Amino acid sequence: MSTKFGIPCSLLQLFLLLGALAALASAVPRPDNPPVYGAPPPTYKQPGMPFDFAYAVKDYSGNDYAHQETSDGHVTSGSYHVVLPDGRTEVVSFEADHDNGYVANVVYEGEARYPAPAPSYHPPPPSYHAPAPSYPPPPPHPHK
Repeated sequence: MSTKFGIPCSLLQLFLLLGALAALASAVPRPDNPPVYGAPPPTYKQPGMPFDFAYAVKDYSGNDYAHQETSDGHVTSGSYHVVLPDGRTEVVSFEADHDNGYVANVVYEGEARYPAPAPSYHPPPPSYHAPAPSYPPPPPHPHK
């Protein structure tokens, strides 16, 4: 018996069986190869570069802050300070490395002050006087 293409059924069945077995064999995971999911995990311990910088700001509007930082490529340390709205100064000293992470020491200098709120808005005096009526008085009511 043969198909309409002239291929014997047993040969067609053999090709179909071999194709199915090949598809099944390619779908089975291979334990010797790890699965590929995407990008490799990042590496965090890259060699550091030494640096040193500092800046400070104290201006007419009351801003007062500074930052200083140094690194030898392995350990980074420094400090910064800022004047807070309540009048205290926050001083942070820190050290960071790959073993201990970021370790900060925070200190507040001064006493917090909260002044009594003062009204900041006063309505201005009127810039004009109430106008006088420009219409005549109404006529008397006829039923009175």
